Amino acid sequence: MATIQAAESQWHKGEEEMHRLLRVPEQDNPTSYFLAPYAAHQLMQSPLLALGTIDSEGRPWTSLWGGERGFARAISREIIGIQATIDRSYDPVAEVLFDGKAGGELIRAEGQGKMVGGLGIDLEARRRIKLYGRMAVGALISTEEGAGEAQLAIKIEQSLGNCPKYLNRKQIFPHVPHPKLISTELKLPRAAVDLLEKADLFFISSTDRKSDMDTNHRGGPPGFVRILSNDANSLTLIYPEYSGNRLYQTLGNLMTTPQAGLVFPDFNTGDVLYVTGRTEILAGDAASNLIPHTNLAVKISVEALRFVTDGLGFRGREGEYSPYNPPVRYLVTEQRHRVEGSGKEIRAQLIKKEILTPNIGRFRFKVMNSDKPRRWNPGQYAALSFQDELDIGYSHMREDDPKSLNDDYTRTFTVSSREDALAENEFEITIRKVGRVTDFLFKHNPRMELEIPLQGFGGEFFLKQASGETISFIAAGVGITPVLPQVNDLDLARFQLYWTIRADDLGLVLDTIERNPGLAKSTELFVTGSSRADSDEWKKLEASGAVLQRRRIVKDDLAADSAVRWYLCTGPRLRNSLLGWLGGKEVLYEDFNY
Repeated sequence: MATIQAAESQWHKGEEEMHRLLRVPEQDNPTSYFLAPYAAHQLMQSPLLALGTIDSEGRPWTSLWGGERGFARAISREIIGIQATIDRSYDPVAEVLFDGKAGGELIRAEGQGKMVGGLGIDLEARRRIKLYGRMAVGALISTEEGAGEAQLAIKIEQSLGNCPKYLNRKQIFPHVPHPKLISTELKLPRAAVDLLEKADLFFISSTDRKSDMDTNHRGGPPGFVRILSNDANSLTLIYPEYSGNRLYQTLGNLMTTPQAGLVFPDFNTGDVLYVTGRTEILAGDAASNLIPHTNLAVKISVEALRFVTDGLGFRGREGEYSPYNPPVRYLVTEQRHRVEGSGKEIRAQLIKKEILTPNIGRFRFKVMNSDKPRRWNPGQYAALSFQDELDIGYSHMREDDPKSLNDDYTRTFTVSSREDALAENEFEITIRKVGRVTDFLFKHNPRMELEIPLQGFGGEFFLKQASGETISFIAAGVGITPVLPQVNDLDLARFQLYWTIRADDLGLVLDTIERNPGLAKSTELFVTGSSRADSDEWKKLEASGAVLQRRRIVKDDLAADSAVRWYLCTGPRLRNSLLGWLGGKEVLYEDFNY
């Protein structure tokens, strides 16, 4: 996260350098310099909290606490409290924060207090929130051999919501640790190597010249972290930086202070590997010469470590992997082989394209080489990789398209077709032309064969309507897509659709109503932009039974609605307004703002 260095900049020097290096367009820093209400709420919902701090030698360390929701919470507008069962013997963060004392002594902050980076994370729901602050007071009380109860209060100075892009689902539940220190030697034992080879996430802490701290998550397919060296004199790790929110706060810190502390948890056994060391950011050829097809990577030369068995205060049950995960990128020195259980690559062929408006189109794909029919549920999305078509390869910089640098070209699109409406293994997406991938699809001629990797189907944005229930859905533009595959399952007499649409996109509305005739009488349209009342489109919509409004949606439009449940699929600005208008009601939405 970033501390404001001067009135003219919202970014510190390391972040600015990363932005220049990767040609990031000028943007505001979204960090809140306080404990934002959303952050307080998300912290309460997070069963895990990664914590980072700095030891007496100036080395960052990271640990992972938790086990159940509510162990960490806001106790005032600027203070969070933590009460967790942890490893009191070998946890490096606990050792620093509690001065190595586990007798229940109250440790009060001296001066400003020790810096603490934090990341509240709910892997099951794929949500996370970054925090930064300083320790106010704490105590560690021995409870049984090796374990203790940590009580900690942190004064929060910064908070920031992060995207769910590479979060692999896990269900977390508490466990009392019985830690045993296995190794502190640089050469990792086989068990620690095994942990790294199957790890699908880790947490990393970094600092900006010891004035600020950032703790964050890195996730991917199992094995995405590779071991460059592992002997008595050298342990070196490397991982690819996947495309993200382009803030580069962690890498910005590593630019100014090339040190990091990482923690690798094993959710099945409770084993944990803590490392701290020097870092090097590799870009362009420097990255691809070690990991092919990688434009950005981080190398960690480990200086100290602790490998502990049964050292975590929780366990985790594995769930689905993020559909954004690219395949494992192996080192140039490694034999090419597939991740165990990954199976052969599944590909989808574009077989039909329909342009509905100047900027909205429907695209039909067929799964080509699956051993069995591919299934998906209404409301899910398909994750498609366009890397083979659009990747810039090994370029370090590209002036004509700077955003493409480090873009993995994996995109998710909501499936807009019913599974029973098309031939087996076919699905459709309805999308707006908004970027390089969608522009490529709009320009592509279906008569020219196009097959792209299908990484899978994901998401759980299902419309639930029990018998006799009234539900409502608010869509903006192509935000209608989650409704389309589920229309036939709805009691439309008890369903209300509020749809905001640009006048230029009325063709999408007409197509939707023609395909789903019963939907019109449940629909209220809010049309913005220039549209003629005597146009054929307008007349057809009026004749359909839909209610038409020539304006934006406002709070009063929803006041008389008695829906028991509301679903939203809009851009973030409108969604934030709607959440305020619908305060106290059950509101569900999928965050597509990745």
